[in-house]
Amino acid sequence: MEKLQTVMPDVMLVDIEMPRMDGFDLTRNVRADARLARVPVIMITSRTADKHQNYAKEIGVSHFLGKPYQEDDLLEKISGFLRARKAAA
Repeated sequence: MEKLQTVMPDVMLVDIEMPRMDGFDLTRNVRADARLARVPVIMITSRTADKHQNYAKEIGVSHFLGKPYQEDDLLEKISGFLRARKAAA
């Protein structure tokens, strides 16, 4: 969150399990920040149970990928978010 005070990412890639702050906490903080609230968040995780996917959607994760994932799928999703952002600008 400290780094996000000075940087505006185009897309964020997060995992549920991360040091210091898990992906759920990070996503909640990003969505609560008016400046960052519209940044797409892609969660990539090995925790693919319905409860994790449903909670991710509930807190505002833009797209959920389970591990292992197809790199082409991730790159396509990122490209789609970047195109949508460019079209909205």
